[in-house]
Amino acid sequence: MKDVKFVLIMVLIAIALLLSSHVCGQSSGRGVKNFNFDWKFYKGDISNGQAPDLDDSGWRILDLPHDWSIEGPFSEQPGSSTFGHLPTGIGWYRKRFHIPASCQGKKVAVEFDGVYQNSEVWLNGQYLGKRP
Repeated sequence: MKDVKFVLIMVLIAIALLLSSHVCGQSSGRGVKNFNFDWKFYKGDISNGQAPDLDDSGWRILDLPHDWSIEGPFSEQPGSSTFGHLPTGIGWYRKRFHIPASCQGKKVAVEFDGVYQNSEVWLNGQYLGKRP
């Protein structure tokens, strides 16, 4: 009987710990927003494409994931050994978004899950880096 009481107390402690960690995890305030929708795309290079005030009104609107090279025709001539004879080149993706005032002073991150080679990222015209 003593062993059963001990096991019951240990189970109750374990449940209490699990519940408290769940509540604490929710109070961290971390939110995630899906950025896959309403991107603007331009196939080709464009001068000053990173400028926040660039007129992109004529750019195509699309959702991610997107791979513009698969929209091109297959060729017998290799464009790139990794593309399997699909066109290569430059494409620009842009997205405008607003961060609410409630996030001021907090850490905010933008995560890209599937950007291909030789990609560069700007935020508000500021160069953030390159992934060769």
